[in-house]
Amino acid sequence: MADAAVNRTRGRTQRVLIAADKFKGSLTAVEVAQRVTAGLHRVAPRVEVEALPVADGGDGTVDAAVAAGFERREVRVAGPLGDEVTAAYALRGDTAVVEMAEASGLQRLPLGVLAPLTASTYGSGELLRAALDAGARTIVFGVGGSATTDGGAGMLAALGARFLDEDGQPLPPGGGPLRELATADLSGLDPRLASVDVVLASDVDNPLTGPKGAPAVYGPQKGASPDDVVALDASLAHFAAVLEKAIGDRAAEYAVAPGAGAAGGIGYGALVGLGASFRPGIEVMLDVLGFAPALERATLVITGEGSLDEQTLHGKAPAGVAAVARAADKEVIAVCGRLALPPEALGRAGIRRAYPLTDVEPDVARCIAEAGPLLEDVGERIARDFLV
Repeated sequence: MADAAVNRTRGRTQRVLIAADKFKGSLTAVEVAQRVTAGLHRVAPRVEVEALPVADGGDGTVDAAVAAGFERREVRVAGPLGDEVTAAYALRGDTAVVEMAEASGLQRLPLGVLAPLTASTYGSGELLRAALDAGARTIVFGVGGSATTDGGAGMLAALGARFLDEDGQPLPPGGGPLRELATADLSGLDPRLASVDVVLASDVDNPLTGPKGAPAVYGPQKGASPDDVVALDASLAHFAAVLEKAIGDRAAEYAVAPGAGAAGGIGYGALVGLGASFRPGIEVMLDVLGFAPALERATLVITGEGSLDEQTLHGKAPAGVAAVARAADKEVIAVCGRLALPPEALGRAGIRRAYPLTDVEPDVARCIAEAGPLLEDVGERIARDFLV
């Protein structure tokens, strides 16, 4: 049953804003909004619903931008292993949204293949160059979901940087070969970068190396063994040291800056080579997607993602949506596949109530396989509790 705090919105025109992220492995953010809308309308057919799919800079960021009115552009670039893939970015006016996972993400690897030492971000650099060619003056560079741990060296090479071994030969791709780096030359970087505002959008603030660095924290999910993690950490530390000789102290400063360790260290490459500024991904995307005016029109906000857990509270999309909505005195509820946060933690995040699919179907495997229909059932519950 809805309580008095919920009842305050009844008796006036209801407008629901659905600003949810994807349910990874089950539904895109667009599909989440569609399914929740269908459920709401079964019970409250006249309620006005506005969908604004959101993302925090990781995979799904381009799709969220396209759903908000950006144009989808496709280009052929190198995948993480060097094979050609079709990657997309989003463009509206002179603002581009580039998602590194489109070119260099885990989903671009052949099934069952992981390459922690040799996967490259070269294709991400090609994707950025395509955005420059299209006239972008502001680039939101969403990083996350990478297959790579090369510190962004591949990306910078695609944009004109040179990384040579002691014989003056270009290094092979990947983070592993960076241990052989002798010379770094950034003077050939695309000159257009100097007049473009690059925003590094990420949901993590890890440094480049060390116990909380890119190899230690994220290397294992990319297939890195304990020995690989040690090797990659040493390679990235060497990469930063060589860059420090080439461009000065700022290379060392950026290595410990928040976001340097994002997406296998591509954050570091963006900071040191692209002149990027770091911002939490969800904050950037809410600005780009036009969340503020949509929020002003809403009387109830529905956010969510596949799993509401401790990670959600540290820069993930639902926490970002809830924080902004709470500041605007809007009621926020959440949908999710599974819920691993107690009510008090949800309350501190600004989320009044959460509706996990597991409340409808306890079998987690079925929740994943049948997320769409189950989410419609959840939409019905929300409408009964909040809208009628």
